[in-house]
Amino acid sequence: MNAPRTISRRALLVKQGGDVPIYLFVLTAEELWQIAEISRISRDETGDLIGYQRPEVRKHVTNIVEYLDSPDPIFPNSIILSLSSRCRFIRSRGPNVDDGIAVSGTLEIPLPGGLDQKPAWIVDGQQRSLALHLAKNKDFPVPVAAFVADTVDVQRDQFVRINSARPLPLGLVTELLPKIAAPINPNLSARKIPSALVDQLNRQVDSPFFGLIRQASMTKEERSTAVVTDTSLINAIAESLQSPSGCLFPFRNVATGETDVDGIWRLLLCYWDAVRQIFPDAWGLSPTKSRLMHGVGIRSMSRLMDRVMVGVNPVDDDAVEKVAVELRLIVPVCAWTSGTWKELDGVQWNHLQNVPRDIKLLSNYLIRAYIQAKRMQ
Repeated sequence: MNAPRTISRRALLVKQGGDVPIYLFVLTAEELWQIAEISRISRDETGDLIGYQRPEVRKHVTNIVEYLDSPDPIFPNSIILSLSSRCRFIRSRGPNVDDGIAVSGTLEIPLPGGLDQKPAWIVDGQQRSLALHLAKNKDFPVPVAAFVADTVDVQRDQFVRINSARPLPLGLVTELLPKIAAPINPNLSARKIPSALVDQLNRQVDSPFFGLIRQASMTKEERSTAVVTDTSLINAIAESLQSPSGCLFPFRNVATGETDVDGIWRLLLCYWDAVRQIFPDAWGLSPTKSRLMHGVGIRSMSRLMDRVMVGVNPVDDDAVEKVAVELRLIVPVCAWTSGTWKELDGVQWNHLQNVPRDIKLLSNYLIRAYIQAKRMQ
């Protein structure tokens, strides 16, 4: 039986602490694609999130290819790989191979055969790696930085960390966040619970938002029926969680950092079930046909939620009906699909936009109308 073929490269093992080794080495453009593949974000048959990479940006890739095919290109940016534990590092013999920071040696990477999975995944540098694959010079040397991780969770964690300071599509980041178990950047961790809740709102059959929230992992067919942007809902939930006046704020234990996610879930289902019940003609339409499904409508109705849900216990059997009674008070002043917002200087129903000024304008209007109607009861 023939021994498996391998690519052997001189490499440095960098000591950064912890149990995960970091390797620095060089591959040719052809070798990179022999051993590495891209894990794109999608969902499996059960609906679980798999992968983490964004779709290719063709124009960007084309520009890199043109540069690589030009005379004397310089390509200093490394590709970051996640290597399988099947890869093996052999320390060099002799003195001066370890200076306390890095160890020199040889990295052996097995080449896949038959139906074997490739031993590496591209964590950062997807566009550049595609460009290298399409460029004419297949022997072009490529700097590589790699770590060893067999699980997609570790790969996904590194992907979000690496890309958190770059213009990564926000929808992709927010959809990945609930799947990251390790501690993450504080700027992202505040969005983790809202992201997880929105993900569940989109996937649970008993949710009023089932299949209506646009997410990065969706297929083209699924996106055709998704009408609500995930960021609008995430921002709305995050705002209610963080503001002392928000109805979700009491579900947080500020001292311990713990959050009653189950309680928040019940409240969200209760409120938005009632919204769907009271505005059936505006629910589920595209934002161009219904401002209720538009970012300005989602954010404004969420701020109204902070007022309405104060007097409702979502665990009560008739909780949805209680919320529906409250929401009927604003029905006469709403213009979700036609007409004008009369108390807003006659603004056309579809002229309100998902910008801070209009969100504030509409939310204040709805809250004011609700309070006035309550007083007249």
